[in-house]
Amino acid sequence: MADERSPPPGDPGAANRTGMAAERTWLAWWRTALGATAGALGVGRLAPDALNVPSAPYVILGCGYALLALALLIAGGLRQRDLVRAVQRGEAAPLPFVLVAGFTLGGSALAIMTVVLVLFQS
Repeated sequence: MADERSPPPGDPGAANRTGMAAERTWLAWWRTALGATAGALGVGRLAPDALNVPSAPYVILGCGYALLALALLIAGGLRQRDLVRAVQRGEAAPLPFVLVAGFTLGGSALAIMTVVLVLFQS
């Protein structure tokens, strides 16, 4: 049984389609990073003024979202490189669980800190 992640043998366009799918994935990493950047700006600069609260906790949280954006850009670039190499070799390149776990834990921590800040700074 053929591996579903690898292009089917004998299909000349499979590598091209797989490469384009990898490119769309890279663009998704970028879109997510841009969203985190907007979140960083909103939380760190706009929220304290809009809520009329001390800015320090929001600036710290905004920096956390900015670090998330930076990590997404770096991870997305490295992932794109790995996928291109895998396609060239005709191999699968599953997403490493450590990366999934890192972003899950980091995103969860930021979400929890945001909820705590919203609940206790109002």
